[in-house]
Amino acid sequence: MMKKTTLLVIICLNSLTLFAQRIPKPESYFILTTTLGDLDNDGTKELVVAYNTKQEDETYESIPRELRIYKLQNGEWMMWKKSQQALYESQDGGTMGDPLEKIEIKNGILNITQSGGSSWKWGHTDKYRYQNGDFYLIGYSSTDGKICEYFVYVDFNLSTGKMIVKKEYENCEDDDQIVYKRQNETLYKKGIKITLQNRRKNELKIITPKYKHQIYIAMKYD
Repeated sequence: MMKKTTLLVIICLNSLTLFAQRIPKPESYFILTTTLGDLDNDGTKELVVAYNTKQEDETYESIPRELRIYKLQNGEWMMWKKSQQALYESQDGGTMGDPLEKIEIKNGILNITQSGGSSWKWGHTDKYRYQNGDFYLIGYSSTDGKICEYFVYVDFNLSTGKMIVKKEYENCEDDDQIVYKRQNETLYKKGIKITLQNRRKNELKIITPKYKHQIYIAMKYD
């Protein structure tokens, strides 16, 4: 019982130490959200921070964003990795507002969820794993479409190359949404390498062989 109590105290103290460190904020940057988690399986949590690269002003100009990952060294957060392509800009969510929904770490995987649109809506989650010295996109899931028109659902495991695409066609009668047709397709696309740093450097479009659906995993990010 004494050993378990001592271990619990150590864990709590380590957690307090991690949270006690000042979160880095580059000059003119604004912190949007942070999360902690062990991303490289070394037993120590890393800090992930999403920033606006400048303060919002009355011009309502869309603001570029940056994602940084920090390691704790000698009691201070030191930058380890960064990307200006992992996050959309502040107004890329369209009429739905800020596209950034959440950033979290689950089982050592960095998950980034973003969404937007108006009557046509879109949303996707990127899953990154640290391997071979970098953060690689290993999973991508998305939903896009319009109520009373259609919705396309994509689940892509980049590690295995397996992609599942589902499309549901809808119509609306008396305020009821009715799915009148479904198309399901499974395909394989192996060898795609996307990292946190080059997430949208080049456009990546996949056309499914059976139904010819156009799936955009990456849009060119200028």
